[in-house]
Amino acid sequence: MPVFYDQLNRTVTLASIPKRIISVVPSQTELLFYLGLDAEIVGITKFCIHPQEKVKQVTKIGGTKQLNMQLIHDLQPDLIIANKEENEQSQIEELITHYPVWISDINDLSTAVDMIKRVGEVAGKKTEANELSNNILQQFNLLKPSNKNLRIAYLIWRKPYMAAGTDTFINAMLQLCGFTNAFNKDRYPEVTPDDLTTAKPDVVFLSSEPYPFAQKHIVEFEKLLPNTKIILVDGEMFSWYGSRLLHAPAYFNGLISAI
Repeated sequence: MPVFYDQLNRTVTLASIPKRIISVVPSQTELLFYLGLDAEIVGITKFCIHPQEKVKQVTKIGGTKQLNMQLIHDLQPDLIIANKEENEQSQIEELITHYPVWISDINDLSTAVDMIKRVGEVAGKKTEANELSNNILQQFNLLKPSNKNLRIAYLIWRKPYMAAGTDTFINAMLQLCGFTNAFNKDRYPEVTPDDLTTAKPDVVFLSSEPYPFAQKHIVEFEKLLPNTKIILVDGEMFSWYGSRLLHAPAYFNGLISAI
């Protein structure tokens, strides 16, 4: 039987090319559809929103951290695609006792590209995945990083405020854009208004996800940081590490030139 390795260096053994795939990670769901696995995808989370028309037809098996285990058992998957950070460890460990589970662990562009290639292999779409990976790298070669030494506070949540810190995929994208993270803290620290004023970021990015920051929130931050530029950004471009990476560099170039 074919043996594969996931990004935690676990062995994943399959009896054959999978025909019933469940994805519990939105960006990886979009990737699977991009690779042409429409017929094989039998279950996804309620947060798997792309591609919009195709996900409507697929059974929803709960949220990324609150999976409906009975529904998953009912679907009888022969492969589950998960992620170390986005899914609840105890639920994934339980699923591993029943099914082949391939787990990604992504923190920068190289691990994202590696994930795409490996998912392509395990799902029987190696050629398509390699082509996608090459196209993504070609697009990132066209990225023109900022040379303004800007310090960015990238906020992902409100009440309480939370930022993307170091050791995150978002931080890796900021670095590729030539930006410096205003918060040199691990993962996703909670930050107070005082933390924000002390950090004195040149720019605050208000992400569209997971908290849906909108135009109305800009005023809130302009009062707090009157000398800082406040910009709404597309969170999917900064945090989705699948096929959406094809479009991220062009988006980043537009953002960089606008600041």
